[in-house]
Amino acid sequence: MRTCSFLTDYGLQDGFVGACRGVIATIAPGVVVIDISHLVPPQDVRRGAAVLADTVPSLPPGTVHIAVVDPGVGTARRPVAVATARGDLLVGPDNGLLPPAAEALGGVVAAHTLTNPELMAASPSSTFHGRDVFAPVAAHLALGVGLADTGPAIDPADLVRLPVPRCRLDSAAGLAEGEVVTVDRFGNVQTSLGQQMLLALGLRPGQRLRLRVGAEPGGGEVPYATTFGEVPRGALVGFVDSSGRFALAVNGGSAEARLGLSPGDPVTVTASSTGNCPE
Repeated sequence: MRTCSFLTDYGLQDGFVGACRGVIATIAPGVVVIDISHLVPPQDVRRGAAVLADTVPSLPPGTVHIAVVDPGVGTARRPVAVATARGDLLVGPDNGLLPPAAEALGGVVAAHTLTNPELMAASPSSTFHGRDVFAPVAAHLALGVGLADTGPAIDPADLVRLPVPRCRLDSAAGLAEGEVVTVDRFGNVQTSLGQQMLLALGLRPGQRLRLRVGAEPGGGEVPYATTFGEVPRGALVGFVDSSGRFALAVNGGSAEARLGLSPGDPVTVTASSTGNCPE
């Protein structure tokens, strides 16, 4: 029996999560369900995709990942199941939510539209596919039902994908251009820039970097550290987060509030002329 994981924007004050978990337990008693998060901001597919992609590599290989951030529920958007190179399965809406996680698991190797009524509720609600479509299909997959039994195969290239975040290295100019990908509940700002891009600029923890964010025309210098605690409380710091991306934080505070940033805002990093951080 496969493990299941579960991510939604349902929140915890209503019974939506419990209803879905009840369906899974009814079909597949004893299946382990790992809750990734149910506090994705409502209808925020981009945030849900980022949380899912950051988390799935830490879960057991072969897990069935159920993800529901689905503002288009009941419309022409397809319900899908996706197989990945690592052996995991992803179940959810075809709205861009799943492909980043699939890439984090080695890429998509197969995709199917969910059409088999024998694997779903008898009369699916037009507004609660989490309970009536995704949860029961995932439970059957956890029990060993084949992916091909869920419905017809589709070309993985036809899956809906979110826009690729800006990410460009200009070695000649000595800068890297990216954008804000997501903001966590602590106000830490994750960007699209990876650690290797900073290394290519000659940046190492303990140095300073020049940062330009949002619509700000100029910019300022920021310490580049390995963790927030290496700067004084209340200070802004750049670091590589647990997902390997360059991020911004305020020690004991919120970089989101300090900088006024939102997903999609531009971020430019250059090496500082002042070199190392002061001792």
